[in-house]
Amino acid sequence: MVATFRRSLWAILLLGLCGCSPEYLIRAAYEEGRILWRRTPITTVLAEDGVAPDVRRKLEMVLELRDFAADGLRLNVGGSYSAYSHVDRPVLLHVLTAVPKTSFEPHTWWFPFVGRIPYKGYFDRNDASKEADSLAARGHDTSIRPAGAFSTLGWFDDPLLGRLLKLDRLRLADVVLHELLHNTLFVPGSVAFNESLANFVGKRGAIEFFTRRHGPQSPEARAARRAWREEVEFSGMMMELVKCLRELYREPVPETEKLRRREEVFARGQRQWAKALDGRPDHRHASFSRRKLDNAVILQRLLYVTDLARFEELYRREGRDLPRAIEAVRKVSRDAGDPFDALPASSGGGTPGTASAYAVCNAS
Repeated sequence: MVATFRRSLWAILLLGLCGCSPEYLIRAAYEEGRILWRRTPITTVLAEDGVAPDVRRKLEMVLELRDFAADGLRLNVGGSYSAYSHVDRPVLLHVLTAVPKTSFEPHTWWFPFVGRIPYKGYFDRNDASKEADSLAARGHDTSIRPAGAFSTLGWFDDPLLGRLLKLDRLRLADVVLHELLHNTLFVPGSVAFNESLANFVGKRGAIEFFTRRHGPQSPEARAARRAWREEVEFSGMMMELVKCLRELYREPVPETEKLRRREEVFARGQRQWAKALDGRPDHRHASFSRRKLDNAVILQRLLYVTDLARFEELYRREGRDLPRAIEAVRKVSRDAGDPFDALPASSGGGTPGTASAYAVCNAS
């Protein structure tokens, strides 16, 4: 416990280099301290009487996921997710993203070790809203989303937060593996790469976990495969939509014209997506065709689905061996300027999940 406190103190002092206000640092230290001091080993929780059956099954599954991540995927597990921490707030963090209205160069915040980050988490919604209002007044699109989990990138043994137990087992497995990947590999200043890689590992890892646990034709394994297919499909559409917007924003036309035409691109993209999902109203990203879009909303989604087909292509080239694929990513991204450039191009052609499968730029 003393060692944990000492590491917490050093982390707080280092965060002081980020230019955040003292109030922000104090609140962050307080909230992280609450999480860490409330940790109880999952084995201790399981030994207690009165644990609800569904909660018990999920806690047992998290311990299995730790073993699978360490032994099956060779991730850096450490002590993460070996403990449970009860956090009684419905939303842990309010994550702010801000992007100029005619650019995809987001507003960023700098933090030690991780570099510039295109979002910032607030423990108080009002604080996030005040910052959003300030950035909006400077001509930015802004968006605030709730977050229920985060990784300290191995600095601390992240516990399982109580609200994660409300997730279904597939989503819980995805989140745990996603966050454990962050413990293992994090390229400073490359948020879209880090989050998209973790998305790939979380969902591909869930497929393997449930296949081993229940068999390839089990409902859990089939649901995991479907979740990944739908994620790659959504990624393909998003890559095409963002390509069109980037092309528009580079054109030498007045900003008012760009703003008018971007609404047309938004509408075309949503029509194409709704058409692609015709007859599939339960697609995990079906609601995207009905959302009010701006650059901030799009960027928040894009950070997690950038070039997923390229990760899938690497996985295929590594013999559909996920640990080998993860190690290959680690090697190629080590010295790359843009780690995405080190990944193989997708060979998917015009199939769903590749950008060429959508015609957002020129569709009627």
